[in-house]
Amino acid sequence: MSLHADLRTTFTAQGADAFTVDAAFEVERGESLAVLGPSGSGKTLLLEAVAGFHDHDGTVTLDGRRLDDRPPEQRGFGFVFQDYALFPHLSVRENVEYGVRYHDGTRDPDELLAELGVADLADRYPPTLSGGEKQRVALARALAVRPDVMLLDEPLAALDVPTRQTLRDDLADVLADVTSVYVTHNRTTARAIADRIAVMRDGHVVQIGTPDDVFQRPASPMVADFTGSNAIQLSAAPSLEDALSRDGPSDGYVAIRPEAVVIGDSAGDVSGTVDRVVREDATNRVTVAFDEADVDVFTDDPPALGETVRLTFPRAELHYC
Repeated sequence: MSLHADLRTTFTAQGADAFTVDAAFEVERGESLAVLGPSGSGKTLLLEAVAGFHDHDGTVTLDGRRLDDRPPEQRGFGFVFQDYALFPHLSVRENVEYGVRYHDGTRDPDELLAELGVADLADRYPPTLSGGEKQRVALARALAVRPDVMLLDEPLAALDVPTRQTLRDDLADVLADVTSVYVTHNRTTARAIADRIAVMRDGHVVQIGTPDDVFQRPASPMVADFTGSNAIQLSAAPSLEDALSRDGPSDGYVAIRPEAVVIGDSAGDVSGTVDRVVREDATNRVTVAFDEADVDVFTDDPPALGETVRLTFPRAELHYC
């Protein structure tokens, strides 16, 4: 199923200023689109408007069929909430069965629970479950109605790291051939799950493309920074300008991934001082300070704090934005 959304919606929470989302995107049949952005960028509001939870201007179509005037339960979507939204007074099986009453051709709840590895929880109640177990039950409930499109709102945000990693792998398998929109602020999750990524800021989609497009060729300094690249303003960093603008413009910003920067080469482009070393899982993030800017580098062999090191910026890895 191909999903197209082009909408504008304004939401005002009690005691808060109005926030407007004005965005458009398209998801092809079997494709997973991750909507990535910082907190407050409008990701959840966009997803909820597509689902039919908020009034909006514009259109939502599925294979060319307008869904704007349909209530959420008639749009053919499965929705997985960030807080799971399980009914505490219903058993796990009853939660999964809940939406079945409104749809034909649904899936067997016990079969789904078994596929997701939680068949033994069928008679338990949500308050007795762990976060990971609740998430699997919520996913089973969404899948039970055989949705045309899955909408997922940061379903891994509240989980501990090992559980999140396990569920992320499972979700990648579940969504492999499912048309889906997945909201997250976690760039690792977006990169692992998505066929394409839409980056949001202040209610607008500011870049959309494959994970390589977004992470390697950010459209703006904001996208570069949020996806973990170095974003260096050339005019404000004269000590780096020669190294970074030799084959490109001499103003604006240049982005380069930390894993692409080479550290320790005696014939490197420029020298700086090690300001910080932070262990990150299987590698180290080294921050090298220059007079006007800092550059992050990943390395398995970190230098000492205060050491002077040389950095090399491979020309093919530089992206001007």
